[in-house]
Amino acid sequence: MDQLALLFVLLLGALVSVPVGDRLRVPAPVLMTLFGGVLAVVDFVPNVDIPPELILPGLLPPLLYAAVRRTSWRQFAANVRPIFLLAVALVFVTMVSVAFVAHQIVPGLPFAAAVALGALIAPPDPVAATSVAGQLGLPRRLVSILEGEGLFNDVTAIVLYHVAIAAAVSGTFSAWQAGLDLVLSAVVAVAVGLVLGWGANKLMDLLGDPTLQIGMTLLVPYASYVLAERLHGSGVLAVLTTALFLAEYATDADDVLTRLAGHTFWDIIDTLVTGVAFGLIGLELHNAIHTAQGRWGEMLGWAAAVVGVVVVVRLLWLLPATWLTKRLHARRDYDEEIPVSWRETVVMWWSGMRGVASVALALAVPLRTDDGSPFPDRDEIIFIAFGVIVATLVVQGLTLPWLVRRLGVRADAAREKEFEKELAVRAAKAAKRRLREIEQVEELPEELSEQMLRRAFEIGIRISPDMGEEERREAQVQRVKRIKRVRRIQNEMLSAARHEVLAARSEPGADPEIVDRVLRHLDVRSLR
Repeated sequence: MDQLALLFVLLLGALVSVPVGDRLRVPAPVLMTLFGGVLAVVDFVPNVDIPPELILPGLLPPLLYAAVRRTSWRQFAANVRPIFLLAVALVFVTMVSVAFVAHQIVPGLPFAAAVALGALIAPPDPVAATSVAGQLGLPRRLVSILEGEGLFNDVTAIVLYHVAIAAAVSGTFSAWQAGLDLVLSAVVAVAVGLVLGWGANKLMDLLGDPTLQIGMTLLVPYASYVLAERLHGSGVLAVLTTALFLAEYATDADDVLTRLAGHTFWDIIDTLVTGVAFGLIGLELHNAIHTAQGRWGEMLGWAAAVVGVVVVVRLLWLLPATWLTKRLHARRDYDEEIPVSWRETVVMWWSGMRGVASVALALAVPLRTDDGSPFPDRDEIIFIAFGVIVATLVVQGLTLPWLVRRLGVRADAAREKEFEKELAVRAAKAAKRRLREIEQVEELPEELSEQMLRRAFEIGIRISPDMGEEERREAQVQRVKRIKRVRRIQNEMLSAARHEVLAARSEPGADPEIVDRVLRHLDVRSLR
C-alpha cells in the first residue's frame, strides 16, 4: 500500500466511522483514531510521510471554518470571559506546569524544549471537543464555551510554541519580545481576516452562481491562513475572523439554494477532513513504537506523568474559574452562557481532549538547532505528546458519554422547544406583515388574500406544530393533518415526476444537460 492508497483508506474510514460510531455510541473521531492505530501496526501499511509544515495549513483551515459556521459572533461575545480564562490563561498555566514537570523528570531536557512540549499539548483540540461533546445533547452554553475555547486556544498555544522553539534553537529568550510577538500576531491576524472577509464577500456577490460561491468559501480559509502566516500573524485567528465576518455579513436570507448546498458541502468537507486528521493521529503510533523501543517503561512513565499534569491542572483551574465567572456574571445585566452546576464543570473538565494541532506541532519540532546539533530530546517530546493525545482523546472520548449520562447533564429540551416556537411565531408574523404591505400596494381578491393569510400561518406551523395552541387550537390540529396530507401527496407527485425525467436521461437522443437542468428544478421545488 502506498501513500495515496492510505489516504483513500482514511477517507473511506471517515465516512464509515459516522454510522458505525452512531451504532456503537462511540464518537467518530475516537473511532478514527483507533482505526489509525490499527493501521499503524499492520505490516503492509506504510509510515505516514507528510511534511510537518503542511499538516497545520492543510487540515486546520477547513476544520476551523466548518466549526465557525455552526456558531455566531454573539456566542463568542457572550462567553468572552470564560473563553479568555480557558483559551488564554489556562493554556499558559498548563504550558508552565507541563514544562516544569517535564524538565524535572526527563533527564537532560532543556527548559526551553520543555516549554515547547507544554505549549504543543496545552490546547484542547476544537474538532475533538465539539465532535465528541456536540453529539451528547449537552446544554448549548457548554458546547458554546467548548467551541470558543477550542477555536481560540490554538492562537495562544501556537504563538507560545514558536517562541519556545526559537529559544531552544537559538539559545536566547526575551519575555518582552515574546509578549510583543503575541500582540502583533493577533493584530495582524485580525486585520488579514477582516480584509479577506470583506473582499470575499464582495467577490461572492460578483460571482453570483451558487457553485462558484461555495467554491470560494473553500479557498478563503486557506488564503486567510497562509497570508496571515506569511505576515507573521496567527493563521488560526485569521481564519476565525474571516469565517465570523462571512457568517455575519455574507448571508442572504433569500439565497436558499446556496445556503442549502453550502451546508451540505461543508458537512461533507468536515466529515472527511476530520476523519483523515484523527486517522493520522492513530497512524503516529508507528513512530511512537519505534521511538520507545527498549525504553517502554521509562517513556510511558514520563507520558503518564504529563497526562496527569494536564488533566489535574485543568480541573484545578476550572473550579475557581467557574466560581469567579459566576460571581462576575451575577453583577451583569446580560445573559452570559456559563456552567450553572458542578456537574457541568466536571463535564467541561473531562472534555479537554487533545488532537490535530498537538500532533502537527509535535511533528513540526525542528531536527536541529542553529549550531547544527540535534534538537534536544526531540524523540522524547514527540512520544510524550503522542501519549497525551491518545490518552486524552481515546480514554476521555470513550468515557465522556458515560460521564454525561451518569451526571445527568442534558440540554434543556423544553427551553429549546419554546425558542423554536418563538421563532415560528416571529416568522409567521413577519410573513403576515409583508402580506399587509403588499395589500396596501396591490389590490388582491378576497379569496387570494385569505389564502395567503393561511399560508403565512402555515409557515409557522411547519416550523413548530405547537405554535397554534394560543389561537384556533382545534382548527390548527385539523390544519396540521391537512398540511401533512397535502405534503405527502405533493412529494409522491414530485417523485413520479423525477423518476420520469430521470428515465428520459437514457433515451436515445436525450440531452443529459437538459435532463439534469429539469431535474434540478424539480429537486429545488421538492425542498419548498
